[in-house]
Amino acid sequence: MQNLFTSFKITINDKLYVKDPETSELGKKIIQNSIILIDEIGFESFTFKKLGVKIQSNESSIYRYFTNKHKLLVYLSSWYWSWIEYNLVFETNNISNPVEKLVKGIKIVTQKIEDDQKTPHIDESILNRIIISEFTKTLLTKEVDEENKEGFFSVYKRVICRIIEMIEEANPNYPYAKSLASSIVEGTLHQNYLKDHFKNITNLSDDNSITEFYLDIIKKVL
Repeated sequence: MQNLFTSFKITINDKLYVKDPETSELGKKIIQNSIILIDEIGFESFTFKKLGVKIQSNESSIYRYFTNKHKLLVYLSSWYWSWIEYNLVFETNNISNPVEKLVKGIKIVTQKIEDDQKTPHIDESILNRIIISEFTKTLLTKEVDEENKEGFFSVYKRVICRIIEMIEEANPNYPYAKSLASSIVEGTLHQNYLKDHFKNITNLSDDNSITEFYLDIIKKVL
C-alpha cells in the first residue's frame, strides 16, 4: 500500500483538456499562473488573453490545452478534489476504529489547507481559496447534467462517497449518511466563504474552526 501512495499521480478526466497540461512546462505554467490570476482578479474577470499576458505567451497557446475557461476551472477543481482524496485515503488507511476513522476523515476535508511542497507548480493554499469562492460555478450551469454524465465531477463525488462510507461504518443505522456527508464537504466551502465575507451570519472564525463545528455535529447525531 505504501508503494501505491509513493507512486501516486493525480489523473484528470481527459475530456476536460485538449492536451494534458502536466506533460509540458508550458502546460504546468498555465496551471500555476491560472490559479494565481483567478485568485487575484476572480473567475468572472479571468480570460485566456489576460493569462497569456501573465505567462508571456500567445492566447492561442492556451487554447491548445483548454477549449474554454469553464473547463479550465473544472480541471482545477478536479485536481483539488483528487489531492483531497489522496490525503483522505493516505491518512485514514491504517485506522481500524470506525469512529476514529470518521473523525480523521472530517479533519482532512475541513482542515486549513497549506501548500504541498510535493507539487511545486500548484499552491494548494491558493487553490483552496479559489475552490471556496468559485467552485459552485463548476456546478451551477445549464450543462451540469451532461457534464456529470461525462464524469467531470466524479472525483468530487468520490470524496463525498468516502465520507458516506465512514459515516455508515461508524453508525450503520443512521439514515442520512449521504446528506450529512455532502453537507460536510459542501458546507465547509460555504462556511469558509461566510467567515471571509459575511461574518455576522456564521459562528466560525480563525479561533472557532469549521472542523470543530462538524465534529460537534457528528458527536451529537451519531
